[in-house]
Amino acid sequence: MSKIVVLNKKKIQMYAVIAAVVIVAGAYIGWQQSKPALAPAASDNVQVFHLTTGEFTATSDSGKKLETYLFYPGTVFVKKGTPVELRISGINGQSHPFVIEGLNISGEIHKGKTTVVRFTPKDAGTYTILCQTHADPTTGGPMVGYLVVQ
Repeated sequence: MSKIVVLNKKKIQMYAVIAAVVIVAGAYIGWQQSKPALAPAASDNVQVFHLTTGEFTATSDSGKKLETYLFYPGTVFVKKGTPVELRISGINGQSHPFVIEGLNISGEIHKGKTTVVRFTPKDAGTYTILCQTHADPTTGGPMVGYLVVQ
């Protein structure tokens, strides 16, 4: 048995309006999902960087154990006048007391923990992050990183 559907002009207009609303709503939702998230307000605009401590070990041809420590990444670029947060995680070595020369910042990184350092750089330049435990070749150093303020 066949059923015949009769559409009059009002039903066609109603279906066209419903279809248009669905299409516009779908386009709007898709557009909203593709928009990048808004940047935080200027007072909340903090530059966050994650660093880790690392260690390389090797044995020389004569059998001597060689080791060196490092910060990874070795260089961090930040903007002058914008708050900075360094999150430095201790991976190798029990303790790494450090200074950021020229910025009057110091701290200590412990294995298995994250040390957070917050500051706002006022002057452009390159500043050395120096581990005081591994400051020279006799202690597996120098363990240095660089903070470049632009």
